[in-house]
Amino acid sequence: MTDQNHEISAGSNEEHIGPDPSLLIVDDDGPFLRRLARAMEARGFHVETAESVAEGVAKSRGRPPKYAVVDLRLGDGNGLDVIEAIRQRRDDTRIIVLTGYGNIATAVTAVKLGAVDYLAKPADADDVFAALTQRPGEKAELPENPMSADRVRWEHIQRVYEMCERNVSETARRLNMHRRTLQRILAKRAPK
Repeated sequence: MTDQNHEISAGSNEEHIGPDPSLLIVDDDGPFLRRLARAMEARGFHVETAESVAEGVAKSRGRPPKYAVVDLRLGDGNGLDVIEAIRQRRDDTRIIVLTGYGNIATAVTAVKLGAVDYLAKPADADDVFAALTQRPGEKAELPENPMSADRVRWEHIQRVYEMCERNVSETARRLNMHRRTLQRILAKRAPK
């Protein structure tokens, strides 16, 4: 995501955002969190940020936002706890779930708790804004160049590899894959 996201004046977004522009963004990736917060402020939101489940829950209980963007995997727990805290105080919050570790079960749980959309990281500010402001029943546009299945698989392997602190044996065990096969995949360039 770049800071060159289409700068739109707050006035032109008011009709999309509504009278309550409060937005809570919860993500433990500090640089991503700050970039997204700046981009959403430029689009007319009043942004609060949190870098942990505990901080997100506290801010949700103190002043529940009209809009929320919540990462599912946080250093101190699961973003679903933040969604539950928001829902306990406010039932009209439009919640977008971000995750780099997408799976169907978690998506279903997030939607049952009231999330309106589920975006894979890294999502850019335009995608997040579109998801937050789409009207009920509107369908999000399909991406022009979606990732290939090979690229999605490669990205997943890279994430697990990083989570295992670049330990090939542990990564192979977690992926249920032969160590040499994993080494060959890691040695190759990312597929398109």
